[in-house]
Amino acid sequence: MKVALGQFAVSREWQENVETCQRLMHQAVQQGADLLVLPEAILARDNTQPSFVIDAAQPIDGPFLTALRAASSEHSLTIVFTMHIPAPEHRAVNTLFALRQGEIIARYEKLHLYDAFSVQESARVNAGEQIPPLIEVAGFQVGLMTCYDVRFPELARALALHGAEVLLLPSAWLRGPLKEQHWQMLTTTRALENTCYMLAVGECGPKNIGHSLVADPLGVVIASAAEAPALIFADLDKARLAYAREVLPVLENRRFAVPQLAT
Repeated sequence: MKVALGQFAVSREWQENVETCQRLMHQAVQQGADLLVLPEAILARDNTQPSFVIDAAQPIDGPFLTALRAASSEHSLTIVFTMHIPAPEHRAVNTLFALRQGEIIARYEKLHLYDAFSVQESARVNAGEQIPPLIEVAGFQVGLMTCYDVRFPELARALALHGAEVLLLPSAWLRGPLKEQHWQMLTTTRALENTCYMLAVGECGPKNIGHSLVADPLGVVIASAAEAPALIFADLDKARLAYAREVLPVLENRRFAVPQLAT
């Protein structure tokens, strides 16, 4: 499977972000990618107003998602990203969508809200309640996560034990002391401890680090971006996956139970 990671700085205007997504989709298709992963909360962002992503939230049938579904109908590329959906009492839900050929093939409401490092995502965002089902892309089983989820190893492990071979992580990882080190350590560790590929994509505006990466099932970074907008590619190899799981059979050697996926 050929994957593309589209890292960009999210604009305040949703129309500009649609255009950016459409351009990245076109470039990914031109390069033969099967899957394009985009950052977290790509609908709209104003870095001077932390609550703007909530104020700008749109429903599923709103113009932002409608435009991306229309663009995805032109090819077989699978596109994954998150955006905020309005909820009652002027709240929102940070929701991951997977699109293919104009259809929503998966939807996941972020389980772990970022109430850490002096930030409180839960102040205006509702948490999800269910582990998402896997999706299939080009013969690979793919598990879905969002940003802060990566700090909770039980979610990635649950996805792997239910058959995930690839883990996706759209993110908007805030800058701060040691934060880039945390990002590198956590994403590569989730890959290694579950013998899965990890596709971790970061928003790269003035408050977030970017640094998108692909880690292989032994925790080796095989593609990465810096702090600026970028579109990077990687080839995921079933033989490498099988080798990692043969020499490091952690999924077989485990001794603990695992929660069930949503149905």
